[in-house]
Amino acid sequence: MNRINELFSWQQQESLVFNRLDFWLFFLAVMALFVLIHKRFLLRSIFLTGVSLFFYYKTSGNFVLLLATMLLINYLLGLGVQEREGSRANKAWLILGLTLNLLGLFYFKYAYFFTEAFNAQFGTDFNVVNQFAVIGNEWFGKGSFVDKILVPIGVSFFTFHNISYLVDISRKEIKASTNFFDYAFYVTYFPHLILGPIIRARDFIPQIHQPFELNKLAFSGALWMIGKGLLKKLVFADYIAVHFIDKVLDAPEAYPGFVGMLAMFGYSLQIYADFSGYTDMAIGVSRLMGFTLLENFNSPYKSVSVADFWRRWHKSLGAWLRDYLYIPLGGNQKGSIGTAVMTAVILGFLFFITGWVELWYVYGGLLVIYLILWQLWPAFKTFAVRDLNLLITMIVGGLWHGASQNFVIWGAMNGAALVLYNYWKRISPYQNNTSWPIRSWRIFFTLSFITFTRIWFRLSEPDQPLEYLNHIAQHFDWSIQVWWKVWNNFQAVFYLILLGYLAHWLPQNWKDKTVLFFSKWPFPLQALTFAFCVFIMYQAVSDTFKAFVYFQF
Repeated sequence: MNRINELFSWQQQESLVFNRLDFWLFFLAVMALFVLIHKRFLLRSIFLTGVSLFFYYKTSGNFVLLLATMLLINYLLGLGVQEREGSRANKAWLILGLTLNLLGLFYFKYAYFFTEAFNAQFGTDFNVVNQFAVIGNEWFGKGSFVDKILVPIGVSFFTFHNISYLVDISRKEIKASTNFFDYAFYVTYFPHLILGPIIRARDFIPQIHQPFELNKLAFSGALWMIGKGLLKKLVFADYIAVHFIDKVLDAPEAYPGFVGMLAMFGYSLQIYADFSGYTDMAIGVSRLMGFTLLENFNSPYKSVSVADFWRRWHKSLGAWLRDYLYIPLGGNQKGSIGTAVMTAVILGFLFFITGWVELWYVYGGLLVIYLILWQLWPAFKTFAVRDLNLLITMIVGGLWHGASQNFVIWGAMNGAALVLYNYWKRISPYQNNTSWPIRSWRIFFTLSFITFTRIWFRLSEPDQPLEYLNHIAQHFDWSIQVWWKVWNNFQAVFYLILLGYLAHWLPQNWKDKTVLFFSKWPFPLQALTFAFCVFIMYQAVSDTFKAFVYFQF
């Protein structure tokens, strides 16, 4: 009886995530019912919406009420935008929808961030009050909701789904769903609900009314994706994090500087294995249910430039920012009022959260340079607009990841790198050189830059990244004695990091042939191999449970 209560109640340490056994038991139960009803599309949508809301409840508790409320609001807003197509009211409904979704995101994710920054700048002492908790505790009883504002898991993802849905209706790319459960199923579909990939309504909703199909090739591919995702998460991401990265990052002063540098390259592998592992499993689970989720990663550490990296990394977020922010601002073609407004807002925002007066001098100097080039080089007008829009997009992308000054700096550094690369590639003698030494150097240089910027991504406090870099520079000692001691302590981890990168760099056609070879095996052999590999992988699980990195976003 106690076990049944645990299964149907929310416990923070027992969430239904892909690296827990409870999830796979849950998924088997869902599939057992799914095969009985899959031909009845409406019932299928209702069932999977209910299942997905239960999944979210098991992951985020009472925040499922927030998700359900946002579903109802955005469904009605979508109908409002559809019914008033082409009128001023259409834009009013769209603006209302965007405002409500963004206000919800800002309230839960950035309330403390902006309040603390405001208090620091103006010497005030404002406190954040969780009004939703106050109302919820009045309705459902005292203690039902905690007073502190907690960030609902996946809030950034389902907010972006809602926004893209409304915008696509306004652009006439899709029709508003008249069936509430079709829309609710699209937003809440549990494989992508909390960590993506971000999918468009135009790509997913048409699948809702298609017959279920799962041939042997698709089934084999799904098993392969699930197994690959578990391998990435349990073996590479979690083992490396627990046994090396967390130890070094939590106490860098206890290790030589070169170990801190190696830890950051290990972190680049960890975060890729962690996040892409989740989306691999999401794609595999979804494929078993007959639905297709788009690829979210394309071997990003094979990138030969920072621009190439951002085309390969978290592709669904990159495409979302491109289509709903970068292009509306004018893209690389023209400027807009939005570009000027967003530039001023972001500059003011950076000053607001940092208090750095130097920002104004930097901005003023860059403005003078840009104005001179604007007059002397006619084509530069287009470049300047493109540069500003890129910077805006990347800074917003950084802020999307979290309410932190460091995330903003991380986004700004990557935006600046994209701007510089756009100029460099015009004069680079290596741009079209595909020789092995040049390509290898470009890959290493890109990976090193991405790893360097991730210091701001991994460390949360504003002063920590520079302190970490300073420690690396001043205590880099890697004499034979020190290196041998470090090697003995972390030998297994270093082998695993090397193996992870080598596996990542294997030619894609080799990987494709391996999947095709696996798909030709008899089903019993596939099942036994899969079960054996999963059993072995779970032996690598540490006593310390590691949540997925992107849970915090």
